Amino acid sequence: MSREAWPDGVGRIVLDTVDSTNAEAERVARFLTEPTWIMAHIQTAARGRRGRPWAMAPGNFAATLLMHPGGLPPEVALRSFVAALALRDACVALTGRAESFALKWPNDVLLNGGKLAGILLESAGHAKGVSHLAVGIGVNLAAAPDPGDLEPGAVPPVSLQGETGVLVGPEDFLAELAPAFARWEGRLQAEGFGPIRTAWLSHAARLGQVLVARTGQASYEGTFQTLDDRGALVLATPEGRKVIAAAEIFFG
Repeated sequence: MSREAWPDGVGRIVLDTVDSTNAEAERVARFLTEPTWIMAHIQTAARGRRGRPWAMAPGNFAATLLMHPGGLPPEVALRSFVAALALRDACVALTGRAESFALKWPNDVLLNGGKLAGILLESAGHAKGVSHLAVGIGVNLAAAPDPGDLEPGAVPPVSLQGETGVLVGPEDFLAELAPAFARWEGRLQAEGFGPIRTAWLSHAARLGQVLVARTGQASYEGTFQTLDDRGALVLATPEGRKVIAAAEIFFG
């Protein structure tokens, strides 16, 4: 287990109860100038992608990193890949099971093929770029949600404790996650997206295999070839190469 120190210049707020850590980040964004982790032991109105409700079992992890990264939305959105790599690093450090964790495009972490964690980015901005970014992260540390609540074809949820026997408290998990995120964020700022893209692809789930991408307007089935230099999914389909910036992914 790693023993990295909390990153310099990064704040930490731990709440007993909140409606949503992303909502709390939005409320305090104008008052906080440094990157700040906002963690809650209980969320009463958590949400996932596309506004879907997200149930948080006791002992699970919910936190948001509030950032003021500047830049345009496509650049800011690359923090999804930074967060995924940091999550994987934290999980490996706590379990020692590097082979068990994979990354599912665009924003999930898998454990033994099941969904362990999800990432939700929300931002606000103006004509010159993004003013602040909320990187919301949920991890099933102690328990997985009811799979009956999922849409057909979705990856079934799992928990860290259920799959590995390792029980980690939310604050201990944050102590691993924050330094890992700071490391990858430092690389993004110093070296650009290239090393992040390469590292993410080295842990990608179903790379080189057939999957289905549903955008809401269309559905594409093809072989997962790579990510482009903006993080978009590249599929080889019977109709040719498809570059998809946002979609729901199903493995079939």
